[in-house]
Formats: sequence, C-alpha cells, structure tokens
Amino acid sequence: MDKECLSCGAKITGRTDKKFCSEQCRNDFNNVLNKDANNYIRSTNNTLRRNRRILSTLNPDGKSKVHKDKLLSRGFDFNYQTSTYTTKAGSVYTFCYEQGYLPIGNDFYALVIKKEFVD
Repeated sequence: MDKECLSCGAKITGRTDKKFCSEQCRNDFNNVLNKDANNYIRSTNNTLRRNRRILSTLNPDGKSKVHKDKLLSRGFDFNYQTSTYTTKAGSVYTFCYEQGYLPIGNDFYALVIKKEFVD
C-alpha cells in the first residue's frame, strides 16, 4: 500500500512510518497547522517588545517619572506585561522584561529597571 505525503500528496518511499516526502513538506504542513497560534504569539511578542522599547527610551537613567499620556501617545499598551512585583509595603510594579513601572498618582508612573535582569 502506497502512502501519500500529508502536505503535497506525493508518493512516499522509505520508512513505513514516514508521513512526508521531504523536510520542506513537513515544515510546510506544520507551518499551516500552527499559523493561527504563531500569529497570536508573534503579535503578543511584538507588543511586549514595543512596550519595553518605549519604557527604555523614556527611562535612560534607570529611574524616572512619566505621564500616562506620553506612554499612550507612543503606542504603549497597558494590557501586556511579562511580570509583576509586589513590595512589602504593597506597591505593585509591572514589568515588560526588565523595564518596569509603578502608578504614583495623577496619571503619573515611576519608571524603573529591575537590576537582576540587567547584565
């Protein structure tokens, strides 16, 4: 019984458990299969990188203060972060990788860098 490639339909020769005629067909098949998940992950990672870049640009010295409008005008998305850190006093810092922010009132944020993430 001849088996057909799951990607292109070509006849498969070789091992009986082979599903694809070539590495290219295997890659094509899996890329199509995972396209939606990959697009979501790619979009999320792009947003996280943009957030990090914005925070980094506005906080070159490792500690600064910025208004929410300035973050938003540069495309910052408060819905995406990589972690949070709660101090003993109960303050909650939000991080995009090593770049973090803390709401300090009147729509201002304290920007910080988490030192243990920096080389």
